[in-house]
Amino acid sequence: MLNLESRAQQVAQEDLVMFINACYSCSGQREFYDDAEGQKVSINFLHDYILGNYRLLYARTLAAGVNHFNQAQIILKLLATGRNTHKEHRQEEGALIAAALNKLPPQRAWGLLQQLQQLRINNRRARAITREYLATRRDIDFEAIKYRTKIKAAISHTHLKLTGELPKFLFQFHEQKHFDHKLFEQFRKAQYSTDAIYNLPFTIAEGFAAKHKIKREVFLKRIQSQMTVAEKLRYQGAAERSDVDVNLNWERLPLTKLGLYILSLPLKTRAQTWDKFNQAMENAARNTLKKAPMKLGRVAAVLDCSYSSSGSEEKKRRPLGVVLAAHYLLKAASQSYRAFWTVTPKDPLLVYPYGQTDLATPLLAALGSGAETIVIVSDGCENDPPHGAAEVLRVYRTKLDRLRKTSIIHCNPVFSTENYSLRILSPHIPTVGLREAEDMPTMLGFARFAEGSSTLSELETYLAQRTQQLLNP
Repeated sequence: MLNLESRAQQVAQEDLVMFINACYSCSGQREFYDDAEGQKVSINFLHDYILGNYRLLYARTLAAGVNHFNQAQIILKLLATGRNTHKEHRQEEGALIAAALNKLPPQRAWGLLQQLQQLRINNRRARAITREYLATRRDIDFEAIKYRTKIKAAISHTHLKLTGELPKFLFQFHEQKHFDHKLFEQFRKAQYSTDAIYNLPFTIAEGFAAKHKIKREVFLKRIQSQMTVAEKLRYQGAAERSDVDVNLNWERLPLTKLGLYILSLPLKTRAQTWDKFNQAMENAARNTLKKAPMKLGRVAAVLDCSYSSSGSEEKKRRPLGVVLAAHYLLKAASQSYRAFWTVTPKDPLLVYPYGQTDLATPLLAALGSGAETIVIVSDGCENDPPHGAAEVLRVYRTKLDRLRKTSIIHCNPVFSTENYSLRILSPHIPTVGLREAEDMPTMLGFARFAEGSSTLSELETYLAQRTQQLLNP
């Protein structure tokens, strides 16, 4: 009987670790080896499986630092199945949903509430969550301009009462000949005035520019003052597709986004501006460590810059951007640091996706470097030779380092639809998901669970602590 209970706990621990790992890396978008539909089907299956078997821990995953895509999925599924919540957990679950929803980017949060209408989820808790979220918005009028369709759907679905000119703007717009609210009036004028669109948020103005047939280069030059950093990054980062120079203050970008921006530029531009880019990356790494401290000793990194790190059209160069950002973060956090690339670049800032995936060679070099900690950042698809690194790790763990004096961790930025999880390099080392380099302090802490040496009770305690941190910051 004891063995059966022990095995059941082990299975539960493995299920939860697999799910949380998937939620760190999967975003439902196309990857180099997997299409978007396969990603969505696989992650949806995992959500339903964990929700059905471990509801409390499923809800607490909201506090574990998983990415926004999966937070939204968890909230949606919890609201859709509220009747299945145990009475003693109802208050905590509701508080987790509210706290996580408030931390989501507004476009994703309002999109989630719009889905409630599409899926016909309109129970008492869903209405209360929507009402509470609406009450916390500091500038609901501005958001109504940017996310008008989403907000209109959420409000009409839950029958919430609004004040001021907001209900007229959302539901009686075409009947109004004037608004006292400046933004609402600019939106009304933009229906027929080309000048008025440049006072609107970029995403709204973009649609009006198409309606008025304004030339793209003219529109982008005039609208820049209304663009957010993320919007500027999207256009300037895709510099190869645009002749318009967007005035982006890239020095203030967070670490991974800055790395992706630099990788989007031609090698010649990177070389010419190397000093500034290198300084900006180092500053971004230090700022990351201020928010999430991480102190390491002697570290060696095995970094995958093979062709598969080019990502996909939806996530262009994303894996390589994570690798570059992780390089700078580990360097800043370590007493001593050495990097070993699959294809050694002239300089990390001049790296580009190239060649087959040979992880065995840089891994051997890392193991011989005297490092206390080895971090491998790769999608795990090694093919030159296949399973080369896996064999190196097997021999090293079973013959040379049986006491595990050297800590080896595989960080994988890519979700695999085939395995409903991350591709692992070897069962002898833990593999954790890594959506952004900024998540590395959290992921290195989570690695002990992925290694399999921890128990279900330890994982439950970890999630309970993260829940308290979210609810009582």
